Amino acid sequence: MPNGNPPLTEQDRQRVRELHAQGLTRNEIGRAIGRSASTVSKLAKELGLTFDRSKTRAATEAKVADAKSRRAALALNLLGDAERIREQLWQPCRVYSFGGRDNVYSEEWHERPDFAAQLKILQATGVALDKVMRIEAHDADTHGLAAVDQWLRDMIGD
Repeated sequence: MPNGNPPLTEQDRQRVRELHAQGLTRNEIGRAIGRSASTVSKLAKELGLTFDRSKTRAATEAKVADAKSRRAALALNLLGDAERIREQLWQPCRVYSFGGRDNVYSEEWHERPDFAAQLKILQATGVALDKVMRIEAHDADTHGLAAVDQWLRDMIGD
């Protein structure tokens, strides 16, 4: 008992066979016999049993598709943000300050932002564009779903 769990018995194996035959899921079997899902997966593999993962696969595919759709909408919003930020490079702008002994507010209008403000505008534009490109690169990875599927197979022992 090196890991603190009691050793697997023939009774555990038989119970897994019975519960699997009844159509219970891996997690349900684990709860019923007081073992972890990974232990049930190992036992099932040892016994030549598999679990129907079609619902899990379909749910995973739907979740991946939903996330991709949300990222696409976010990328479009960020692209719009980048455009609006960049437009500020050449727009009149208000420069204001609080100063003096009485902390008086003052403001002036300038034809366009000064160099330091233009630099910040370009940096913010660049950050937004970089994020758009990262989202697009991430979603161009067609191996994402395959990786999730393989992870599920490894977890279940299929």
